[in-house]
Amino acid sequence: MSLYDDAVLVVKSHEGQDELRQAYLDHLAAHPDGVWKACTAGHITASALVIDPEHGRVLLTLHKKLRMWLQTGGHCEPQDATLEAAALREATEESGITALELLPGGPVRLDSHPIPPPCHRHFDVQYAVKALPGAVQEISDESLDLRWFPYDEVAGVADESVVRLLDATRARL
Repeated sequence: MSLYDDAVLVVKSHEGQDELRQAYLDHLAAHPDGVWKACTAGHITASALVIDPEHGRVLLTLHKKLRMWLQTGGHCEPQDATLEAAALREATEESGITALELLPGGPVRLDSHPIPPPCHRHFDVQYAVKALPGAVQEISDESLDLRWFPYDEVAGVADESVVRLLDATRARL
């Protein structure tokens, strides 16, 4: 199975967000290369909110280009067999934490947002991962900063898409 096929299956099986889910499927049907960064009409990305439920906090990265506090995530790479694998790889690379555990149940949310050219849109498949006890973060080259925020402080530093992702993640815990 290809990453494209996995993306179609993951999006088809995602419950809720029906209109957005259909936009993802329409994009993939129109763009067989729609999982790759080279697809300038837009492409699938995979992200993961790193959570520490024991301490009621999330790890956010201050994105180098956007200068916004966001969940970890990014573009799919050829070595990613699945979107889940891409999200876990991105979370590990950007957080420096090797002991991460995906929340069961597949993606937590879908989010689509415009981005600056040459691409025009990210179709983000959002997962959540738990940091295991004793996990130590390390800032990557892709971030300006990396910081833990208590759940109740996220709305004050991040945009609505991150807040919605946190709410959906907490509902799944």
